[in-house]
Amino acid sequence: MARAKTASLQRLRASDGRVPGRRGRATRERLLSCTADLLEKNSYRDLKVIDIARCAGTSPATFYQYFNDVEAAVLELARTLQEEGSVLVGLIRDSSWKGARGYDTALSLTDAFLDLWERHRAILRVVDLATAEGDLHFQNIRTHLLNEVTLALRDVIEGFREQKRHPHDLDPMAQAASLVSMLAHVAAHRYGFEFWGIRLDKMRESVARLLYWGVAGRAAP
Repeated sequence: MARAKTASLQRLRASDGRVPGRRGRATRERLLSCTADLLEKNSYRDLKVIDIARCAGTSPATFYQYFNDVEAAVLELARTLQEEGSVLVGLIRDSSWKGARGYDTALSLTDAFLDLWERHRAILRVVDLATAEGDLHFQNIRTHLLNEVTLALRDVIEGFREQKRHPHDLDPMAQAASLVSMLAHVAAHRYGFEFWGIRLDKMRESVARLLYWGVAGRAAP
């Protein structure tokens, strides 16, 4: 808890090292909110400090008090996504994966991924692009977002393997990583599937059935 609080304070520090007060934090949040809004309408590469400052009703000089550049602001937005991972982990670890309740859990996890990508589509698009280009900062954020989810699924799969629901030579980590990759890919490309004429509710059901089978080692009830 102490380490998390320290890390949070470090992230709040302005460029000159000071921790901003209430008004400063409000300005910082307004700048981040404007960055997120502008990313919805503009390419990350086209985003300019002056545009963010204008949106926030302040000056570029004020922006630079809190962030070194646009990338630093986008990185901060991306880091907040890591907190979303704990919600997914809780869903995996605290829910039943057996029988009809297990299929409901698979549906809930599928919905959670779809919702996460829908709410943060612009930021996740930047994370995916920068990761593909080899940017280690964004790559680490994506890894942390999905790694704990993968580990949680691995543990559930391992439990079913011990019950002989999976082949003894199945690698639970490989299985979990494959399932998480499927969830992330479908969530990121939902509009592409709809363009191809695939209804979202049918895609959701298909993903949940594959997820349940991959975790529990049985066809969905």
